[in-house]
Amino acid sequence: MQPISVEELKARLDAGETLNLLDVREPHEREEFNIGGRFLPLGKIQRSETDDIEDWSNAEVIVYCRSGNRSGQACLTLETMGFSNLKNLSGGMLAWQERIGK
Repeated sequence: MQPISVEELKARLDAGETLNLLDVREPHEREEFNIGGRFLPLGKIQRSETDDIEDWSNAEVIVYCRSGNRSGQACLTLETMGFSNLKNLSGGMLAWQERIGK
């Protein structure tokens, strides 16, 4: 797992890159604010309910949550399942909203 800053992610999105974004927050958090990405709450990942993202196992996956803690846990769990190119969004959506805005 490698960190990625909100500024780097925003620059890559603005450049039109196709990215595998994984939102591991809870539904109510996603409703409040999100940047897109596939939605798979941390609890499902911890229960190995990852069929929705199996096709990403060898691709770069950028994982995010509210602050970066749950996404870090998700990365560690996904690594044990064979995902090999994971990036954790440093500071999560709190950092995004603080530095980038909505």
